[in-house]
Amino acid sequence: MTKGFPAVDVELLASLGVTDVGESRASEGSDKRAAVDSVGIPPLHWHCIGQVQTNKARTVMQWADVIQSVDRPRLVETLGRLAVEQTRVLDVLIQVDLSAARNPSEPPKSMERDRGGCLPSDIEPLAQLIADTAGLRCTGVMAVAPPSESPTEAFARLHQVSEELRRIFPAATIISAGMSGDLHEAIAHGATHVRIGGAILGNRLPEV
Repeated sequence: MTKGFPAVDVELLASLGVTDVGESRASEGSDKRAAVDSVGIPPLHWHCIGQVQTNKARTVMQWADVIQSVDRPRLVETLGRLAVEQTRVLDVLIQVDLSAARNPSEPPKSMERDRGGCLPSDIEPLAQLIADTAGLRCTGVMAVAPPSESPTEAFARLHQVSEELRRIFPAATIISAGMSGDLHEAIAHGATHVRIGGAILGNRLPEV
């Protein structure tokens, strides 16, 4: 995850063997990929991790190889239409709202819902919609641990969600979970992809 870091840092990481890069802002991802591609290093696999507004989907698809934050039917429909226009197959992950998965009868806190994510009851229908949409391929799930509970408990639920999804869609094998502060707990519960930036590149400069 290189949000807030310059393209030269991505180039350095690539020289050290990194092959996958995550970005959460549409414009930053676009600018950074263009800068990195221009220097002729081996192609990287770019992941969009942040929330995608439907009106920004075309911009995101100009640079993202994977979109990890798919959480609603309208976004699925928009991405599918754009993928068909571009004659490509786009890999997507379903973002899971772990605060809702904790206790479906208890509304999650607003600050946790702001992170986005699909409600547990909507995961299977959304996965089926993705499977039925030309140009898209569901390759797994993504989630952020709610700040109000132990990441161990949260990632255990995500692992269970992933297992249930794979019973129906065996190719959905990716579990994207864990950041610099909780990557060990995520890996212990089956994470195949972790989103770390600060632990490798240091603290980001303050936003202005």
